[in-house]
Amino acid sequence: MARQPADKPSKNDDSAIIRELALLLDETGLTEIEIERAGLRVRVARNISVAATVPAAYAPVPVSASAPVAAAPAAALDLAKHPGAVPSPMVGTAYWSPEPGAKPFVEVGTKVSAGQTLLIIEAMKTMNQIPSPHAGTVTQILVEDGQPVEFGEPLMIIE
Repeated sequence: MARQPADKPSKNDDSAIIRELALLLDETGLTEIEIERAGLRVRVARNISVAATVPAAYAPVPVSASAPVAAAPAAALDLAKHPGAVPSPMVGTAYWSPEPGAKPFVEVGTKVSAGQTLLIIEAMKTMNQIPSPHAGTVTQILVEDGQPVEFGEPLMIIE
């Protein structure tokens, strides 16, 4: 039986590391992760198109049937440029309320003041309160409760 040198991982170890990293990507919603261990460097990444998603319950007025199909993704990207858009300051998981089953921090139609908590983003097991950047009325909530979010992704619109 041939022995592997102590400082060089076996192919089975390599496969286990890659599977572990791929599972970590799925669990955390990350798009890329890289580690270096015992001289072995492993990078696991997945290609996803970055586009803001608009839940059907909070979607703006539908585009007319005569509009081109490409208008829908463009409309989602336009929400990020909206002057009242509140972008995500980090990558994590968005939650509407302080705990499961509790009343949401805000709903569509809620009047908010600057600094008022809008939602929580969990990142690395830390709950981060996301404050309103300005006063106004919540007109759209663009993320689902428990949805992974990316840095800069629009979370809601406050007008």
